[in-house]
Amino acid sequence: MTAERYQMLINGAWVDASDGARFDSLCPATGHVWATVPEATPQDVDRAVQAAADAMSGPWGQMTPTARGKCLTKLADLLAANSEAIGRIETTDTGKMFKETAWQATYIAEYLHFYAGAADKIQGETLPIDKPDMFVFTDREPIGVVAAVVPWNSQMFLSAVKIGPALAAGNTIVLKASEHASAPLLEFGKLVAQAGIPDGVVNIVTGGPVCGTALTTHPLVAKIAFTGGPDAARHIVRNSAENFAEVSLELGGKSPFIVFDDADLESAVNGSVAGIFAATGQSCVAGSRLYLHEDIADAFLERMVAIARNIRIGDPQADETEMGPLCTPGQMQHIEAQVALATEEGGTVLAGGKRADLDGVYYQPTIIECPRQDMTIVDTELFGPVLAVQRFRTEDEVVALANDTKHGLAAGIFTRDAARSLRMSKRVKAGIIWVNTYRAISPIAAFGGLKSSGYGREAGLQAVYDYTRPKTVWMNLSDAPIANPFKPR
Repeated sequence: MTAERYQMLINGAWVDASDGARFDSLCPATGHVWATVPEATPQDVDRAVQAAADAMSGPWGQMTPTARGKCLTKLADLLAANSEAIGRIETTDTGKMFKETAWQATYIAEYLHFYAGAADKIQGETLPIDKPDMFVFTDREPIGVVAAVVPWNSQMFLSAVKIGPALAAGNTIVLKASEHASAPLLEFGKLVAQAGIPDGVVNIVTGGPVCGTALTTHPLVAKIAFTGGPDAARHIVRNSAENFAEVSLELGGKSPFIVFDDADLESAVNGSVAGIFAATGQSCVAGSRLYLHEDIADAFLERMVAIARNIRIGDPQADETEMGPLCTPGQMQHIEAQVALATEEGGTVLAGGKRADLDGVYYQPTIIECPRQDMTIVDTELFGPVLAVQRFRTEDEVVALANDTKHGLAAGIFTRDAARSLRMSKRVKAGIIWVNTYRAISPIAAFGGLKSSGYGREAGLQAVYDYTRPKTVWMNLSDAPIANPFKPR
């Protein structure tokens, strides 16, 4: 089978790396090379950023906000129309379930529609200034060139929440696709010109750390929007010292999923299964820490273990499959090491705990009961289908356990007590709180974290303003000449 040969998108043209370097992309379901992708050089990155900077003063910069919105609407429609094809590519490249990638591409189009509608709703304000002869107002202008760095998981979604508000606000963008799975973004790039978006407004480069460093240190980059891990984020923050770019970070988490004794057990079990085993646990908001009230813990675990043991693992393209492979062999090695350490530290494996007997990068749905909060697995993000379970007795106890983490992206709370749900939503330290549901998203609702889960917010109307800078304009309304500063009146 001949590998698909991809190119990068720079200034409206599809190009190879300037030195011809390429890297392989593996299909996680088979372990075979299915595509090759350019390894961008610093010179390639410079061309992409320069193209984006030039586009700011070209036709894109002259467009009205309404016209920009129409381009985003067209892009959204094209994405929805091509969702199945892009979903197939994403499933091949990442191992994510096709039914999820196709649905996600369709729903992501709604994010672009949302920002298309927001493009001509960006407003400044008049200020009630304390000087009678002055009229003062603010105007919101685009920041400039945006560097967007996205990981392989949910990359279409994580790109849309950057592209949408950035373009709506009038910026241009250079996207760096993950070196682990670049193809879906490159397929998406083919739709950009069809949407009437001028050359250079959206550029897509591919590569590893060299590419990423060149992009995030580039002097023409005004904002860096990064999604990934905290180690890489530290490099991003250091790199931004070179260009003083604004930075937003979404860094994943180790989200607590809390179930009280009055919860609807069936709903809570289903929510927990979806929270940790959907997307093979490869989600930044995976509910990977399960806290169960002692009175319902045994009944809950009996149900959940039975479901976990019967999840159909296999080809992510097949309709009957319920859970696909991990994306990379490195994840498998990390998960195996952490599960082994958990058992050494006293954890009990209730389900799974090893590789699935299949070709490819498959790991069983795994549930581990943990007797102590200080076990390594309790606060280590595995990015796989592994759940750490603990029991609690009181509300105060579980709040302390839930907040005893370096992460702070999301949390789930299951209870029928309305007062308790409000108390818990205030007390649990996370950027997103789901009550009696989990993993719900909408273009209207912002998401983001705190502590080691990053800072800044994506999605929601505020995101558009985060891609602008306010300019303050002072207008003197008096006909009298300005006083001579050396001869005070």
